[in-house]
Amino acid sequence: MSDPVIRTHGLTKHYGKSRGIVGLDLEVDPGEIFGYLGPNGAGKTTTIRLLLDLIRPTEGRAEVFGLDSHGGGLAIRHRVGYLPGELRLYGSVSALELFSYFGHLRHRFDPADTARIAEALDLDTTREIRTLSHGNRQKVGLVQALMGRPEIVILDEPTQGLDPFVQQTFYRLLDEVRADGRTVFMSSHVLPEIERTCDRVAIVREGRLLAVERVADLKARAMRRLELRFAAPLPAGSFADVGGVRDVVVDGSTVTCTVAGPVAALFRAASAFDLVDVVSSEPGLEEIFLAYYGDAGDAAA
Repeated sequence: MSDPVIRTHGLTKHYGKSRGIVGLDLEVDPGEIFGYLGPNGAGKTTTIRLLLDLIRPTEGRAEVFGLDSHGGGLAIRHRVGYLPGELRLYGSVSALELFSYFGHLRHRFDPADTARIAEALDLDTTREIRTLSHGNRQKVGLVQALMGRPEIVILDEPTQGLDPFVQQTFYRLLDEVRADGRTVFMSSHVLPEIERTCDRVAIVREGRLLAVERVADLKARAMRRLELRFAAPLPAGSFADVGGVRDVVVDGSTVTCTVAGPVAALFRAASAFDLVDVVSSEPGLEEIFLAYYGDAGDAAA
């Protein structure tokens, strides 16, 4: 197992009497897309700025590539592509001039690959940045973060201002990064975005880490609502004693119930009758998050 490419130990940041993050212990593995999920003000941007040595911790430490983020900040930033949440760009240059400038600063400018990413995002790189809309400026930020094949891509709320079609293209670009074995650390408060792109997710609220979970495991444990339709009416007590099944309602030939985890036991029981159809309503990540961590978040707060 490779060492984590990002690791924090008791990472804490206070802004005077205000809370940033508290006691953050986190590990991100090579080659994964790691989601950092929480509402606005949870401490996501503070964490990213600490990783990149843009601010200094009150307590604890952060490591990237095994380097202390403070002592090795310059070396880390040469190997990382970064999109800040509050993007500010030089307005009097074209996007292409900006990419060339940033690329040479990082010693990894590949004009052909940069043009490929810009074309995928439908970005006109010849226009001055000050003439671009908010969405197109966000595209500029994405290109400069992804160009040059950085070992880690750190993205702070990357899809704000992007239309749905461009978002889908961005997700495909992230899939390319993963396929290359490179790492993405992406903060977001948009749950469907995390669900679509991430392998694992850390959930943070009020500056405290609530949990780190594989997205697939979260969904596998989630409650789902099932409706089973049979060819003939069933006895009233059908499925009452099936493990993992609750809230059973038998209405003639239709059975509705809630299932936690695997559905094999339910379908074994259903095989005793003439099953015609099954309708499943699977929860999204937002429902899972609220079900598992709503109370925990309130306690942490």
